[in-house]
Amino acid sequence: MNSIQQLANPHLLNLQPYSSARSEFSGTAKVFLDANENSFGTLNRYPDPLQTALKAKLSELKKTAQEQIFIGNGSDEIIDLTIRLFCATGADTITICPPTYGMYEVSAAINNIRVNRIPLTAEFELDVSKILEQQSKILFLCSPNNPTGNTLKNIEEIVRSYLGIVFIDEAYIEFSTNESWISKLNQFPNVIVSQTFSKAYGLAAARIGVAYASTEIIDLLNKIKPPYNCSSLNVAAALEALSDNEKVMQQIAEIVSERKRLENELVAVPVIEKVFTSDANFLFLKTTNATAIYNQLISRGIVVRNRHNIVENCLRITVGTKQENDLLINILKSIQA
Repeated sequence: MNSIQQLANPHLLNLQPYSSARSEFSGTAKVFLDANENSFGTLNRYPDPLQTALKAKLSELKKTAQEQIFIGNGSDEIIDLTIRLFCATGADTITICPPTYGMYEVSAAINNIRVNRIPLTAEFELDVSKILEQQSKILFLCSPNNPTGNTLKNIEEIVRSYLGIVFIDEAYIEFSTNESWISKLNQFPNVIVSQTFSKAYGLAAARIGVAYASTEIIDLLNKIKPPYNCSSLNVAAALEALSDNEKVMQQIAEIVSERKRLENELVAVPVIEKVFTSDANFLFLKTTNATAIYNQLISRGIVVRNRHNIVENCLRITVGTKQENDLLINILKSIQA
């Protein structure tokens, strides 16, 4: 692998980041007259630019140094910043393995970065030899993968030989029994692991994403991020969720149990040809006619994701509550398509 200094855009290595009032002073005081804030109101103060309290809690939970943690305005900001940090506009490429999360490609397009597409195999696994033959600045891997739901195999084989950055998106890791790649960061300094509060913690509206990486990468991400990229309200919501881990674990267990029940029920539905094994909070289905089924579900008040344009006649269905899942099962049994 190349060093982070070799991989990062040269003009960013010596960038002088914006110095905000809250980054210059982080202690306690009686009067704050430094940031041109409105002195009245309840949300009148700028948030902690480095989200120190949240990083401290995550450091304890994930057994990772605070200096190896970056907090983003959702994982999408982390994806975008990673591309900006390592890819030169109009010159470098990223690699994705479709079908996969669409924002990797969108962020690349926004930044005028070419996309190298190496599709997953028919079994939705990585094509290791092709990935290693066609290396790019950043390889984006989603595991468990969206939309297919499976944990990708052979990631370590790729990481050990990859010359660029390997970005492992673990948005759904809490629903899997597989170990997070966070535990291997010190072995592989070219790996970035992305997680989120949107799924297992139920905070999709709060937009809190987390990146775990070497201190060198985190320092550079902190250098190029907007000064106040996460609001105090959203950080407080994340801290509250972390304070009641037992509740989160109970919800995850219920979702996993419902996922298994849904899988068992849906394999017997006539319009469903295959239910793919999932390590996420959704199921990926091969159907007789995805668009027709999708439209009939819409007409009955149920919204799922039509992935026919990505994988022929496939739907992605999020695991809902027991009542929502029961309604879905009964309607699907009545559909002819």
